[in-house]
Amino acid sequence: MTNALPRLAITGSTGALGGQVAAELAAAGLAQRLVVRTPAKAPQLANTAITVCSFGDRAAAEAALAGVETLLMVSAAESEDRLDQHRTFVDAAAAAGVRHVVYTSFFAASADATFTLGRDHYATEEHIKASGMDWTFLRDNFYADVMADFVGDDGVIRGPANDGKVSLVARSDVARCAVAILRDPAPHVRKTYELTGPEALTLTEVAAILSESLQRDITFHNETIPEAYESRKAWPAPEWQYDAWVSTYTAIASGKLAGLSNDVEALTGRKPLSAAELFGG
Repeated sequence: MTNALPRLAITGSTGALGGQVAAELAAAGLAQRLVVRTPAKAPQLANTAITVCSFGDRAAAEAALAGVETLLMVSAAESEDRLDQHRTFVDAAAAAGVRHVVYTSFFAASADATFTLGRDHYATEEHIKASGMDWTFLRDNFYADVMADFVGDDGVIRGPANDGKVSLVARSDVARCAVAILRDPAPHVRKTYELTGPEALTLTEVAAILSESLQRDITFHNETIPEAYESRKAWPAPEWQYDAWVSTYTAIASGKLAGLSNDVEALTGRKPLSAAELFGG
């Protein structure tokens, strides 16, 4: 029965990114295996099979991935033990005989990345490299799609970003890149792609774009780092989460997220969406 299951597997299909990838692959007529935690939440698509596991369950993951050749590993939801979950899942994939892992990482991921979660992405990349499996890394910058969520009830984006710039990328462009790779994985083995939008923007510029598209007055207020930690105490969270939230802004301030790449166009044949185009401004 295992041999009858599709050899292309997708994680994250119940989420925004993985869901779009799965839908586009199905529309293209590709058979795929959706690896999910909750079968009832899996999208209903043609030519799909469902297997069940969580990233942190080694035995279940190994069974769910048996017979898979190419795997899209969408990074797990943010949590204190996400890196441990990733390592367990990668080990299970290798043991199951997966040949090629396509992993959604983060722009400028490194062992000392300012954005704290970028360090976890880098460590995951290194673990995949050490596994013996082939790999492709999609290092996407911050999603333009979520910037409206950064706006407070008072219409202000707050954080210690100074006048740093970030090359925001549309989630749909990242999904299209993943689809292009999964449809023909061989040319992309052991390659890392930096996925960005067409321009680098300050958060003041982002606020102006959102103001126009949402038809409300939105501004950016630069906080000090201590102010940023204090203001986020309005939402009870563990310390690692506060660090991640604040370092979102300090990473922008560092200038390391301002780089531009043509990888989206090279992979998909289409220019990436700008923030203004995405929001219809």
